[in-house]
Amino acid sequence: MDLSEGLAGWTNWDGAAFVVGRSLGIFGESETFTQVKGVFWTDGPLGNALGEVLVQLAVVGVLERREVPGERFRWPVW
Repeated sequence: MDLSEGLAGWTNWDGAAFVVGRSLGIFGESETFTQVKGVFWTDGPLGNALGEVLVQLAVVGVLERREVPGERFRWPVW
């Protein structure tokens, strides 16, 4: 999955982390968010790392971040 396509619109942080994981090949094309949501909804190294990737991509301007209402990310609209 291409990150710019997967995050074309505002996406909740856990859904955005799933898109990042899929774009890195961590999650296969046949895996759905529902099948792996525990990775993001528990305190674990993979979910935490993917969440941090999102934040850092926003810090350097690769992604846009909106914290209210609810943390969301998207590919910038140029």
